[in-house]
Amino acid sequence: MVEIIWDKFPLVAGQEQARRWLQFTANIGRAPNTITAYGRALEDHLRFCALVGADPLTIRADVIAAWIGDLHERPNPRTAKLVHLDSGTGLANATIQQYVIAARSFYEFLIEDGLRERNPVRRGQSGRRGRRPRQGLVRRVEKAPWIPNEWDWQKILQATGAEPLRNRLMLALAYDGALRREELVHLEVGDFEPAYCLIHLRAETTKSKRAREVSFGTATSRLFMAYLAERRRLVGRAAGRLLISVSRRNRGAPLGAASWSKIVSGIADRAGVPRLSTHTFRHLRLTDLARAEWTIDQIAQYAGHKDLSTTLRYIHLSGRELAAKLRRATAAIQADRERLLATLVEGR
Repeated sequence: MVEIIWDKFPLVAGQEQARRWLQFTANIGRAPNTITAYGRALEDHLRFCALVGADPLTIRADVIAAWIGDLHERPNPRTAKLVHLDSGTGLANATIQQYVIAARSFYEFLIEDGLRERNPVRRGQSGRRGRRPRQGLVRRVEKAPWIPNEWDWQKILQATGAEPLRNRLMLALAYDGALRREELVHLEVGDFEPAYCLIHLRAETTKSKRAREVSFGTATSRLFMAYLAERRRLVGRAAGRLLISVSRRNRGAPLGAASWSKIVSGIADRAGVPRLSTHTFRHLRLTDLARAEWTIDQIAQYAGHKDLSTTLRYIHLSGRELAAKLRRATAAIQADRERLLATLVEGR
């Protein structure tokens, strides 16, 4: 049985069905981050139910709607850190989507157990195969991911230049390999093939649970070899996790994902680029591959995406770049159009 830290979710732990659902979700192999997110979502839902005096076993859709309305209206705890004009009130759309999905899964579990007949969390329905489309409870807002322009990227690299060797290597690997946070910190020395500048990502460390290979460049290779020498002096061994802590308390222990987030946050502050996150390097790399005219299938394979629609959300080409691609693709057509339009200048 997968162990869950129940102190994080006291209301879930105290409600038999909720506890069983979260334990079930963990036992079937959901990622630890997913379990934490689902536990937090159901904790919030149970807290709202207690506030309005509703029993999760008997509530109807109107209580779910009231809960979603509360999510939209409550003060956003991250408001002070956000820089968008629309970030004052309400949780982020993605967070609300996640909460609703968790609640829907919980009620599906109750239905399978025979404790409820219907799910109060309505599911959206596409209009495919002649079906009438039906809007879900929360409209999905799709925002283009932020990527730094050349000026921001130079400031980020300049700020990173003052970081220890390990942190500089982490940024280079995160960009070159388009690595997720968890993929980066779980790299092992044996995953690298320096002669071919390849990294073999093991299936168990990836979000999709599918192995893949990514590459790294000359600069990253130099950082990697220098860090291996430094790491060997620190811990006296070559194998194991690549990225290790050098703090007095955890010296030699594998570096965690939260530590990488803290490192990037510090870089963002010093660079004066508040929108920088651990995922920015992945976004930028995939966009650069699109700029290099990789096909969407090639980019999806490099990123480890199962669905091409996910890849399309990650790639963010500017209007100037799209216009240039359009001009190249339609050069012959445009030349013919211009020739015909020239007859208007000459007249009859």
